[in-house]
Amino acid sequence: MGLVFVIQLRPPTVIGQFHTLFFGSVRMFFLGVLGFAVYGNEALHFSCDPDRRELNLFCYNQFRPITPQVFWALQLVTVLFPGAVFHLYAACKNIDQEEILERPIYTVFYIISVLLRIILEVIAFWLQSHLFGFQVHALYMCDASALEKAFNVTKCMVPEHFEKTIFLSAMYTFTVITILLCVAEIFEILCRRLGYLNNQ
Repeated sequence: MGLVFVIQLRPPTVIGQFHTLFFGSVRMFFLGVLGFAVYGNEALHFSCDPDRRELNLFCYNQFRPITPQVFWALQLVTVLFPGAVFHLYAACKNIDQEEILERPIYTVFYIISVLLRIILEVIAFWLQSHLFGFQVHALYMCDASALEKAFNVTKCMVPEHFEKTIFLSAMYTFTVITILLCVAEIFEILCRRLGYLNNQ
C-alpha cells in the first residue's frame, strides 16, 4: 500500500510535476538511447599512435577517468534521492499533496528536498566541467611515459568528437534547466503557501 502511495503521490506544484516529466522522460531518453549511441563504442574506436592495444587502453583510461554514461547515471540517481526520501516519508505518514502546502513542517521538508536537488545539480555541473570540459577535441595528447619511456607524449584520435561535443552541451543544458525548474518550484511553493495563509 505504501509503495502504491509513493507512485500516486505527485509533486505538490505544477512546476514540480513538469520537472518530474522533464527529468523522467527527456533526460533519461537522452542518456539511455542517445548516450549509448554516441558513447557506446568509444573505447573500441579510440586509437593512438602507435596503434597498440595496451597504449590505447592506457590513454583511454587517462582520457576518461570515468565514462560519461556512468557519471550521468550517478547524477540522475543522486539528484532523485532527496525527492525519493521525501515521498517515502510522505507515504509512511499518508500525506497528500494539499497537506504538503498546508502544514508548515511538510512545506519546509519539501523545500529542503528541492534545495538539495539544486545543490547536487550544481556539484554535478562542476564535476562534469572538470572531468569532460565543454568541448571534445579530435586529438588527445596522452602522457604515456608511465607505460613505456619510448612513448612519452603520443597523439590519440577521439572518435565522433563533434557529436560528443553536441551531446555534452545538451547534458549541460539539461542540468541548467533542472536547476532553474527547482528554483521556480521553490518560488511557486512560497507563493502558494502565502496564498493559503491569506485565505485563512
